[in-house]
Amino acid sequence: MENKLYELEAKRKDLYRQIEALGDFRPGSISVIFRKCGKKNCVCAQRNHPGHGPQYLWTTTRKGKSQGQNLRLGPELDKVQKEVETCKHFNRLCQELTIVSEQICQMRSVPEISNEHDLENLKKKLRAKFARK
Repeated sequence: MENKLYELEAKRKDLYRQIEALGDFRPGSISVIFRKCGKKNCVCAQRNHPGHGPQYLWTTTRKGKSQGQNLRLGPELDKVQKEVETCKHFNRLCQELTIVSEQICQMRSVPEISNEHDLENLKKKLRAKFARK
């Protein structure tokens, strides 16, 4: 069991190192859109025409509100794509870190309270703590 705990702690340190090395990242997604301009004589008004584009739009949600930004083709699009992918990798690492940390918590022993007086004091303290809420 001690060996398994050591392995999990090493895995946790490795995950922290990976997170530290990620660099810049941002949440959201990039979508490709085609739009019709609305002019009757434009080629986009013809049937089965996809519209003007492609246009690249980065979108995210913060505090319940959607935000978006049009991206220029080239370095700007490449930069944001990399940052969005890095954020997805960050989220996967965080999920894995949470699982490993939970396993570590389950493996650690819980100290026993053998003194009756200490146990009664703890019960009183907990009752007072949870009664306030």
